[in-house]
Parts: sequence; structure tokens; C-alpha cells
Amino acid sequence: MVETLIVGAGISGLTTAYRLHEQQHEVMVAEKNDRAGGNITSKASGGFLWEEGPNSFSPTPELLKLAVDVGLKDEFVFADPTLPRYVYWQGKLLPVPMSPPAAVKSQLLSPLGKLRALTGAIGFVPPKVATEEETVAEFFTRHLGSEVAQRLVSPFVSGVYAGDVANLSASAAFARVTQLADVGGGLVAGAILSRGKKKKATTEVNSEIPKTRSGELGSFREGLQQLPSSIARKLGEAVKFNWELKQISQTSEAGYIATFSTPEGEQNVEAQQIILTTPAYVNAPILQDLSPEASQALREIDYPPVACVVLAYPDEAFSVPLDGFGNLNPRSEGVRTLGTIWSSTLFSGRTPQGWQILTNFIGGATDPEIAQLSEEEIVQQVHQDLQKTIVKPNTTPKPLAVHLWSQAIPQYTLGHLDRIARIKESLKPFSGLFLSSNYLDGVALGDCVRRGEETAAQILR
Repeated sequence: MVETLIVGAGISGLTTAYRLHEQQHEVMVAEKNDRAGGNITSKASGGFLWEEGPNSFSPTPELLKLAVDVGLKDEFVFADPTLPRYVYWQGKLLPVPMSPPAAVKSQLLSPLGKLRALTGAIGFVPPKVATEEETVAEFFTRHLGSEVAQRLVSPFVSGVYAGDVANLSASAAFARVTQLADVGGGLVAGAILSRGKKKKATTEVNSEIPKTRSGELGSFREGLQQLPSSIARKLGEAVKFNWELKQISQTSEAGYIATFSTPEGEQNVEAQQIILTTPAYVNAPILQDLSPEASQALREIDYPPVACVVLAYPDEAFSVPLDGFGNLNPRSEGVRTLGTIWSSTLFSGRTPQGWQILTNFIGGATDPEIAQLSEEEIVQQVHQDLQKTIVKPNTTPKPLAVHLWSQAIPQYTLGHLDRIARIKESLKPFSGLFLSSNYLDGVALGDCVRRGEETAAQILR
């Protein structure tokens, strides 16, 4: 019998486990793979260092404190937040405007598009046509106009979430933004009003936690993998690798028995509490017998395929200076690759001298057919796209990785908030059974750490 069993050694599960372990709470983590980290996948070879999953994190107090607590205070690296972000539009890379003066000068929007965005931002917004949930496309078109929605929001959603603005729920995928609109009518008014209502941060002050600037992105010297690996080392033998969950059943004492397939054969673990941090498509069959209603709602959450394609090129291969975060590609521009991170510009020291790394994402909700291509075909497609955007003709890439995530990022499509509410309601009778994963309320690393902290606090109450 263990007090708390955590299924999944991704960052959500590891955060919860570490915070429980700190309080001398008995915890066990079961992971079906042979390493910790979930989708976090840092690789190094031949002087190159790259990521095949998440590429960076937006600093949050919880994430920074966790990293410091597990011994990584000297391992942080941060990208310059003033580096431009680009959108490929009408054959050119154009910087995304990050301030009102930049928006006025931007070539991404027409004069009418700028005027529409300005009037919408300050509150001149058409009312919702109906009371139904709005898609991301509908919300931003109503508030900021079709040009902002098509040229800025759509490529952002495709490149970052691998999503389709025509299907994603605005209130689920952009909860903070829609809340601003609810507070003040316009986004600017909402931001001003909400700033006045902000509570003081509850995270304790710690001089070891680095101070960061708005818009900054972070990582670690040896890649994002350092964080889950460091947590797993702290937990020691409490983490079991190559343990795959097969079944959960209730005991007569209001606990649970989890059955695992392990290298030593089938193993049963009795626990007072179980936390499932695994994806919705993994949890759905596991919960079928306990709660068919929750299982059905979990099955409705889509995870489209995304390929992460890491290519290296010599310095002289580029037709533009690599002076920014990277570029996003609207679906209308005839470029199949969703976006490209200029990885070696973000974080220095990740390539041999004379080389640059590009991390590319292709596929997603608007292009699930990518999963049907071979690795060679995917590399060829991405290379062709790069020749349109930033790479000179007659260049040859050095492929470092093609990682096809067949079920990548959970999509917060229309009805998502209702699905999550149904799941939680269906599981209320099962005291001690918790869900903590990125399909709930945020896909970023900071969201996962926050959720892990909240789950630990709930257990310790």
C-alpha cells in the first residue's frame, strides 16, 4: 500500500510527486517509458543540442521555483525577449508588431486592418451574434478584425498549438484573453481593469529565483530534459520505469488497486489515491469500467499528429539574417510547415561553429495527412518550405531528427469546457482519484507545473 500513486512521469506528475515527497508523503510514480519527461525530449550529438518536443518555457513563478528547488539555479538560459517574431506573408518575412507604434508601421496589416484592430481593442466591438460558444477565429475577428485573425492569430495557433482557429474554442484555448473582453468590453479596457484587480503574487520571495522580463523564453544549459531528469533523481527509487498501467479497480476500503505490466511481469499496487497524469486517450480505456461517462468525454478530445523536424544548415545557407525567434506561416501562403524556431539564435552554444539549427513543426489539426509520409518525404517537404522562407536554393540540410508525434497536442475544440466539466462531475463519486494533464486547462510547461503544484496541495490538505 502506498499513500499516493502517480501514473506518468511527465512534468505534471513529477511536480506533484516532488512536492509530496518534500512533505514526507509516501509517493510512487509509474512511467511506461524508460525515461522521465513525457514529451520533453532533449537530444545531443556531434556538438548539436536540440529539442524534439517542447522547445522552451515561458517563465512562471512556479516553474522557476521548482527548477531552483531541484538544483538548477545555475542552469537557466534565457532568450533575448526583444528578438523579433516573424510571419511569412506575401513572399516576405514581416516582424510581428509587439507595441502600438510598431503596429502602426507594420506591413502585415492594411490601413483599414489597423483601424479595425484599434477600434476593436478599445471597445468598439460588434455584439456576439448568438449565445453559442465562439471559435478562436470568430472571437478575434469580432474583436480585432479579419486581418488580425487570419494573419496573426491563425499562424500563431497553428504554429504553437497545431490547432485550427475555425474549430478551437476561444474561451478554452484563450481563457485569459476572453476574460479580458468580459471584464472591459474591449481587450485594452479589460487589461486596464483587470490590472487594477490583480492580487499580490502568493509565491514566496526567493533571491535565488532569476528575475525575468516580459516575453522572455527560457531553457536549461543541457536542454529542457534537465528539469524532469533532476526531479526524477531527487525521487530516486520512487520512480518506476517501464511500468504500463493496464487497469484500475476500487477496493472495499475506499482505495484503489492499479495493475501494471512491468519487466518483472504483472504487478498490482494498492494506493489510497491515484493521480492520472497521462493523456486523455490513455485514460479513456482505463476509466471505462469505473466511469463510462468520463471515458466517453475523454475520447472526444482530439490529438492530431505533428512532426518535429530538426535540420542543421551552414551559416552561408541563409537568405535572411537569423536575428529573431523564428517564423510562422499562415495556411494561405502555400507553405506546409507550420512554423520554424531559429533554435541556435534563441539559445547560443547549441551548434558547432559555422552551423545553425532550425526546429520545424509540420502537420497538426489542419494537416493530419502528414502522418502518412515517410521521414524522407517530411524532410524534403520542410526543406522545400524553408527554401521559400529563409534558406537559399541549392542548399542541403543536415537532418538531425524527425520525430512524428502521432498524437501530439490536445485540442481545446468547441465544447471543451463542457467536456472537462462532464469528466469532473462523473468522477466525483471516486474519492482519491485525480486527473492532472495538459488536456485540462493549459498545454504550456508552466501550466503543467502549476497544475502539478495544485494537485499536490489538494492531496496534502
